Amino acid sequence: MPKMKTHSGAKKRFKLTKTGKVKRAHAFKSHILNKKTTKRKRNLRKSAIADATNVAKVKKMMPYK
Repeated sequence: MPKMKTHSGAKKRFKLTKTGKVKRAHAFKSHILNKKTTKRKRNLRKSAIADATNVAKVKKMMPYK
């Protein structure tokens, strides 16, 4: 049986924590930042945990993590 391939896009976007949760970054932080408040931009810098409905799909894309 050949090795499974890791999804290149997923490995760049997600990290797994020790407890198996999926860490992700917030969206809407790359451009058009003038109209966003400083508080909103600051909060977008923080990492977030992926929703439970998406965790299984993300883990399937990264079989060796």
